[in-house]
Amino acid sequence: MCRPRVGEHKTRASGPSVTPCRMTILDGAAPRPGRGYAIGAPALRWDRSAEGIIADAERLIGRVKEVYDEIGGLQLDAVSVENTLRAIANVKTEYAACRHSLDFPQYVSPLEAVRLASAEADKRLCDLDVELSAREDVFLRIAALQQKKLPENVSAEEKRFLGRLLATGRRNGLHLCTETREEIKKRSKLISNLSIEFNKNLNEDNTFLVFSRHQLDGLAASFLSGLDVDQATGLYKVTLAYPHYFPVMKRCRDPETRRKMETAFHSRCKEANTIILERLVSLRAEVAALLGYGCHADYVLEVNVAKNATNVDSFLNGLQKTLEPVGARERKYLLGLKKRECLMSGRRFDGCLSAWDLPYYMNRAERRQFALDKDKLVEYFPLDAVTEGLLGIYRDLLGVRFSRVQAAPVWHPDVRVYAAHDAHTHEEMGHFYLDLYPREGKYGHAACFALQPGCEGPDGRRRLPVAAVVANFTKPTGGLPSLLQHHEVETYFHEFGHVMHQICSKVTFSEFSGAMVETDFVEVPSQVLENWVWEKEPLRRMSRHYKDGSAIPEALLDKLIASRAANTGLMNLRQVLLSKVDQSLHTSSSADSAAMFAKHCQDILGIPATEGTNMMASFDHLAGGYDGQYYSYLWSEVYSSDIYFSRFKKEGILNPDVGKEYRRVILEAGGSADGMDMLQRFLGRPPCLDAFFRHKGLKRRLDAAR
Repeated sequence: MCRPRVGEHKTRASGPSVTPCRMTILDGAAPRPGRGYAIGAPALRWDRSAEGIIADAERLIGRVKEVYDEIGGLQLDAVSVENTLRAIANVKTEYAACRHSLDFPQYVSPLEAVRLASAEADKRLCDLDVELSAREDVFLRIAALQQKKLPENVSAEEKRFLGRLLATGRRNGLHLCTETREEIKKRSKLISNLSIEFNKNLNEDNTFLVFSRHQLDGLAASFLSGLDVDQATGLYKVTLAYPHYFPVMKRCRDPETRRKMETAFHSRCKEANTIILERLVSLRAEVAALLGYGCHADYVLEVNVAKNATNVDSFLNGLQKTLEPVGARERKYLLGLKKRECLMSGRRFDGCLSAWDLPYYMNRAERRQFALDKDKLVEYFPLDAVTEGLLGIYRDLLGVRFSRVQAAPVWHPDVRVYAAHDAHTHEEMGHFYLDLYPREGKYGHAACFALQPGCEGPDGRRRLPVAAVVANFTKPTGGLPSLLQHHEVETYFHEFGHVMHQICSKVTFSEFSGAMVETDFVEVPSQVLENWVWEKEPLRRMSRHYKDGSAIPEALLDKLIASRAANTGLMNLRQVLLSKVDQSLHTSSSADSAAMFAKHCQDILGIPATEGTNMMASFDHLAGGYDGQYYSYLWSEVYSSDIYFSRFKKEGILNPDVGKEYRRVILEAGGSADGMDMLQRFLGRPPCLDAFFRHKGLKRRLDAAR
């Protein structure tokens, strides 16, 4: 991630290591017209009541346990590829398809009762995951199969799948004594439940502040027109959702308004989630110790490209050292801007930058250094034009054709559904949902959710993948269409990169479908495509003025592209900061998360954390699968930069031959090969850091700082 991103991805299913092999349609009925929409998965429905979600979850759990017992009851000398390995693969596919129609509504349903029921179903299914991952009997059957001589027709992917199951079993402690396994199981269930509670608290947070027109000085009229106004007091209601928070922090001239917003934003769920997070840190450390690891970070990193916390620490320290002189120059420049503004406005200059100053003066620096008029720029990025351009670029580059599906049932009227087909063979590849506007109770960031894996089903036919992009772009209001800031366009491309990873996947097993790769490789396919929003030809294709359809003026395009280098040092140091806090938390057995964040904030950014806040209490990556792994955004950007500059930039950013090779080598392979092997195959050599610094415009900045 080259800058603090509006959101994250969510692509990993939290399913069990081994699951049973029989599934039937939920509710015991065949799908009826209007009840559900998915390719090859009737369980993907969005019309369930709260009671129906819980009932279906219990039925799913019951059937899974029953068949799991059958697998674990096989005689050790009777295990085979068919009754063990392929049976496990089949049930993983069916389980994932059934599960996501139950646990996804907690993030998107407009009904609070449904969201709460979905979160409860998620808890129960996570408990099931833990129980199944602790079943020694199934692990012994897998180990027995591994000891046998496998048939000659067993594929390389099947061998990799068998190895993955064995390794996962050992990482679950199934080789340990019964007492230790029970301790791991107990703690793992608690970790799952606490993680769900952490995110549920954030999803349900509806904090807002009220300000007068004067207190919102500097905000555009189009922004103000979209706010709710109390008719009695004339005060504007400003929520902490991204479409409100970031414009206020970047544009509001009143430092007190920014201070109140920043304090509220980093105090969301502070009391409840601080307790949860610090309990999670302790529990994860306890599980790692029971499994024989020095810390939780070493445990989770073992299966990543990075391998251990020492390598991650070395990477982050080296990057921090490189960036510090650039960040120091930028900080000095921002402080000068603040001093001048204070003198002109008559406010007292306190001689320092506060957390609520940083986004405001970074925005001012960008405008001053690059003369980029963002108020004018946003007029050229209506959401429909961006979507049209995005789909066209991915079509031409990757050979995928998209069509709107008009009659598909959805969870909210704002949601759109698309089908993807191979542009040459016309073969159907999968479907995806776009849920792009904010609403109360909805997931508050931008993310890609994998709803159904693309893999071989139990009947031998390919099950098509389904994904969803969930975002919070400004909704059309007051006669204006949804207009995207350029960083939102970049976010859109990023999340759609995850969709393409899911849709293009061509694997046998759900275990390797789409983004089921190493965590520090999973961002590569989405980060690569971010680069297209900084190139003229793609920018022209995804933009037009919302009033007259005119193109972005050439001078404005030049300024936009040049502005990519704005505040590069501080933006990337913030990513180092978050990565180091994450590593510090997960190399410890206990932690004061607020104090740890404050220390790293001062040490790395040179700016104090706001007193009384705890950013970590709303940092959902730490309860969403990135615990000990937030460094992955920077780590994988080394790879994505190398891919872009070494192949696409060199051979043509819209070169369909390069795009076809990229789709085949990186996207279609999913997790069926190691990330580093795929990378070297596409590059023709090991990756290097040169493109990473070039991508960020840092080479010139580093030379200047020296």
